[in-house]
Amino acid sequence: MYELIPVTENSYYVQSPAKIGLVKLGGAEVCLIDSGNDKDAGRRVRQILDAQGWKLTAIYNTHSNADHIGGNKYLQGQTGCRIYAPGIEQAFTQYPVLEPSFLYGGYPCKDLRHKFLMAQGSGAEPLTPGVLPEGFEIIPLPGHFFDMVGYRTPDGVVYLADCLSSRETLDKYQIGFIYDVAAYLDTLEKVKTLTARMFVPAHAPAAEEIADLAQYNIDKVWEIAGRILELCGEPLCFETILQRLFAAYQLTMDFQQYVLVGSTVRSYLSWLKDTGKLSAAFEDNLLLWRRV
Repeated sequence: MYELIPVTENSYYVQSPAKIGLVKLGGAEVCLIDSGNDKDAGRRVRQILDAQGWKLTAIYNTHSNADHIGGNKYLQGQTGCRIYAPGIEQAFTQYPVLEPSFLYGGYPCKDLRHKFLMAQGSGAEPLTPGVLPEGFEIIPLPGHFFDMVGYRTPDGVVYLADCLSSRETLDKYQIGFIYDVAAYLDTLEKVKTLTARMFVPAHAPAAEEIADLAQYNIDKVWEIAGRILELCGEPLCFETILQRLFAAYQLTMDFQQYVLVGSTVRSYLSWLKDTGKLSAAFEDNLLLWRRV
């Protein structure tokens, strides 16, 4: 873990729970794509930088989930690097309590205010094409989170952030986190058409071809949607739908899984309602969902 893996002469990634991209910019200067899940991840990256004699100039965040921005504060404090984040992700990066608050739908209790859902805040600036190193390209990848992006480097490596999961992860956890299901499916269809010298997803092995894995993720979305529609053959409230999905997939409920899977299921319900597959009605002060 935290081994520096070369992809090309200038592009690397640090093997960690969420892969950290590292790109040489010229001379001793390098940038990071994301920073890992906590201060310890930042410290491990700093050790790599020191061992190689590299100077960190910037961190380009793909999105604001805690496991991608957790090393920001430490590395910025140690190196003075600048940090850039796209769209609304900038606000979440500056004010990380927004993540557990959004997931829970209210003020998060202590069980949700931990490093896996709430990183330390860092001084992120807006990500624009003008702040990128020469030859870099921003690839919009919305769906998993609000304004998530990936990056293409000048030597043809594409860092894909969290837009897809490995087969093993999907088979184990079944319901991957999604904020906007329609945007997520559109992103995966786009990813299927991309070409690159190498793709580096955050939570799947680096690979020269990614279309088959993208399709596997698409198929899983439709499987979950079908399961929800099957459950809603009778009117059900959200909590019952969530309980039955956990039972069907043999998942274990705790606070973290409640908010992560629960938020995702709410996103599925919204998408299925907006596409005319579910109806919603209030009965006896309960919001009930039913297949159309």
